[in-house]
Amino acid sequence: MEQTLTPRADMRWNVAMRSLEPIPGNPWPHDMTITVEDRPSALLELLWLREAYDLDPEGDDLPPLLVRTPDPAEKSVDEATRREWAGAWARLWRDVAAHAGRELDVQLLQQLHGTALGGAERKALLSELIGPNWGDEVGRDALEDPSHRRWEERNMEDFHASLPHTLADSPERRDLESLIPAWRAGLTKVVVIPCRGEHNRTLGPNALLVTEGTRADSDAYRRALASFA
Repeated sequence: MEQTLTPRADMRWNVAMRSLEPIPGNPWPHDMTITVEDRPSALLELLWLREAYDLDPEGDDLPPLLVRTPDPAEKSVDEATRREWAGAWARLWRDVAAHAGRELDVQLLQQLHGTALGGAERKALLSELIGPNWGDEVGRDALEDPSHRRWEERNMEDFHASLPHTLADSPERRDLESLIPAWRAGLTKVVVIPCRGEHNRTLGPNALLVTEGTRADSDAYRRALASFA
């Protein structure tokens, strides 16, 4: 039997308790694995951009504002650019969130390792693995603003301070009774964003997007898991 709450190189957390056979008295299903992605980088970039450049995107079910408000971007943009960016933001949010909900495609990763550096095939595979993002669609100039670097540093400090020390401390273990029905309904991944209040949405057939506040609060997290199940 194996218990894990371990950080991966891509900043996801695997919350798992696995064994070949059920263990008497252990409430965690022996074959259940839930991936918690606490640092979805492409989504974090979009969340920072929206507030640092005072964008006003339109759309249904947009995420709440960030818990840690970033400083305004030092590089100003005109109103026409702001409107253009707001339109791109709303479209990208949907696409980037959908990609964040996907499981890592191991076959694509294996194909990538077999391609030549700098080749067109490798570039296409990387693009598919990384998914849509602001830099590829609009350019990375806006993300080079000093406000972004400062916000990333402070947000990373908040992230590390909030990490559970053991599996028993994790929200998934705390709210196991609600997690199991969601897992049986197909849930394998929880994507967490550092936004205010209670907010959740389903990302495809196997993932759930929640705010940090939702996951931290047992009642709110149970409601979010119930919405998936």
